[in-house]
Amino acid sequence: KKYIKFCQEEDKSTNRPYTSRYIGSLVADFHRNLLKGGIYLYPSTASHPDGKLRLLYECNPMAFLAEQAGGKASDGKERILDIIPETLHQRRSFFVGNDHMVE
Repeated sequence: KKYIKFCQEEDKSTNRPYTSRYIGSLVADFHRNLLKGGIYLYPSTASHPDGKLRLLYECNPMAFLAEQAGGKASDGKERILDIIPETLHQRRSFFVGNDHMVE
């Protein structure tokens, strides 16, 4: 919540407030961020405390692409590609994009 509030505050030196876009497709939203810059956030919620996106076939492929493009991907605690899956459909929070914004 603090990060969202930070993004909405006005600051000319960092070009804030930032705008938000949500297309509804992880791949389309991530592709837009590759072209325009930014960060894709899918944090955990009360109804999905482990996050909603699947680690093996949603988070890992996007994390690999982001890192190859010079960005980062995290679950908020650790690098996505360092997480050893425990189950096939394991879910995680997901933050991917510009390396400074993901930090």
